[in-house]
Amino acid sequence: MVSVIIPALNEESALAGTLESVRTAKGHFEIIVVDGQSTDTTAGIASRYGRTLSAPPHRGLQMNRGAEQARGEVLLFLHADVIFPPGGFLAIEEALADPRVVGGNFDLSFDGKSAVSCIFTRINRWRRHFGVFYGDSGIFVRREVFARLGGYRVIPLMEDYDFARRLVKSGRTVFLQEKLLVSARRWEEYGVFRTMASWFFLHTLYYLGVPPATLARYYPPVRRHVALAEQAAAQQPRASGP
Repeated sequence: MVSVIIPALNEESALAGTLESVRTAKGHFEIIVVDGQSTDTTAGIASRYGRTLSAPPHRGLQMNRGAEQARGEVLLFLHADVIFPPGGFLAIEEALADPRVVGGNFDLSFDGKSAVSCIFTRINRWRRHFGVFYGDSGIFVRREVFARLGGYRVIPLMEDYDFARRLVKSGRTVFLQEKLLVSARRWEEYGVFRTMASWFFLHTLYYLGVPPATLARYYPPVRRHVALAEQAAAQQPRASGP
């Protein structure tokens, strides 16, 4: 069985679509949403699809909490704003039939038909050849391997990249051709050049040993930016009628 673990925080606008895509996929699985003390209806939405746990609003802590409660032999970590492919579980099962495989991730496609979506999709595939992948691509891992690696490190940024690097070093990983449809909200909000510059800037500093707590100051969650924009819009005076 695959335990699908989804950390979520104020994701009421996206979570139902993600959970529905998981529920309709073929395979043997359970769904665990770990809510990071959301202030919207995230927890209520999650409760309609599977188990809902609570944890402090920290992605690494949330994913580790889900893994502790999981019953499956395989752990699959998904973001709350992706669409899971119908054949995703079968692809995982086929990949892990090889005992040498410790885990892996999915190909992904950013939503929308713009040139920027295509660019980021190609960049993701290119960097995967160098063992570089992130949580938005659906990291899956054998339960015993996850335990041996000590799970996710509780750091404010790069916890998924850190885990992926350790996973690649621990054994053979696979890149599944089944595609996750991933939200493009970050680059849509900040723009392609700013997003790319931020990515290179943060990784350069990370390799130079800058603490993740410092890096996190330069990479605010998109939902925080959107929430602030919505709050500001709500505070604008309404135009009066004629």
